[in-house]
Amino acid sequence: MQKNVFAPWDDPTEHPLIQFRGVTKRFGDVTAIEAIDLEIYGGEFFALLGPSGCGKTTLMRMLAGFETPSEGAILLAGEDIAPVPPNKRAVNMMFQSYALFPHLTVWDNIAFGLRREKRSREDIAARVEDMLKLTRLHKLAGRKPHQISGGQRQRVALARSLAKAPKLLLLDEPLAALDRKLREETQFELVDIQEKTGTTFVIVTHDQEEAMTVASRVAVMDEGRLAQVATPDRLYENPNSVYAAKFIGDVNIIEGQAHQAGTRLQIDWAEGQPALSAQTDKNYDMRQTCYIAIRPEKVEISSERPQGANVLQGKIVDIAYLGNVSTYHVQLPTGHVVKAQQANTRRIARREFTWEDEVWISWSDTAAVVLEA
Repeated sequence: MQKNVFAPWDDPTEHPLIQFRGVTKRFGDVTAIEAIDLEIYGGEFFALLGPSGCGKTTLMRMLAGFETPSEGAILLAGEDIAPVPPNKRAVNMMFQSYALFPHLTVWDNIAFGLRREKRSREDIAARVEDMLKLTRLHKLAGRKPHQISGGQRQRVALARSLAKAPKLLLLDEPLAALDRKLREETQFELVDIQEKTGTTFVIVTHDQEEAMTVASRVAVMDEGRLAQVATPDRLYENPNSVYAAKFIGDVNIIEGQAHQAGTRLQIDWAEGQPALSAQTDKNYDMRQTCYIAIRPEKVEISSERPQGANVLQGKIVDIAYLGNVSTYHVQLPTGHVVKAQQANTRRIARREFTWEDEVWISWSDTAAVVLEA
């Protein structure tokens, strides 16, 4: 039986849980968020991704109620949440620092918010036990935060945030303090917990790998605007701009002018070099400036001239050995440097190419994406 694909954003009958309608936020003369329209659906693990200062944290703080929009409206389940104070919203926020109480045990940290709601002792105990089970913290229930690891503290903060069963959980750079290996392990734990609870998660991160790993969809932000909102695979394979292409993964960008229109576009890019070929469903005017984006793993490297549409000769000027793959930096006669990636199926002593080697690089006309800017 085919598994149902979770994609409510593609279903016109689905209603979003969160709606940003023309939201702008100004701090004095500085516009942090500009006229954003965005919809996030129930059950999503949604990522706000971008560099420092792009507005992603401001967007999250408006959802939490710590900031109010200068213009526009934010709806939660169809209701404008602007008049609702932060402590009355069906929203919880997990901070980067985790903000655990050092004098309380893991059990009491998780129970803290429930006690403030004056719930019964039995109700609190049952809910805390559920959260301990969900986050695999049973054996640590009696310890204080300083007696457990960073990854375990992260799980305590998550359990405390989920204990009150919010409709929406906001995560502000939640894995930034963890080392790389633990961060990778915790990413999958977060996804697992989100799927088990069905809570809508919105995560703020500057780490593209983290966003691509955990999120059902990613919003790439640039200077207070949304550059692109899409699933991770669409973002990677079909970026809508040079900015989005550069921000997600490694990419080669070559600027040129349209030479031949139609679905198979010919692009002049350097004097004395053959035109490059790419397929596109967009219409370009003759001599219109455009860009082609090619991922390094889609660029073939060979010692003999191959057959194909896009074949260029150059010299290897650098090699990045990453264990499972090597990235070859190939300088063309024009001065352009193109990265080509190859799996390391042989031991390093038997590597086929090395520095200063003259090589051929090539890619198919379906491998590149044509972009306007």
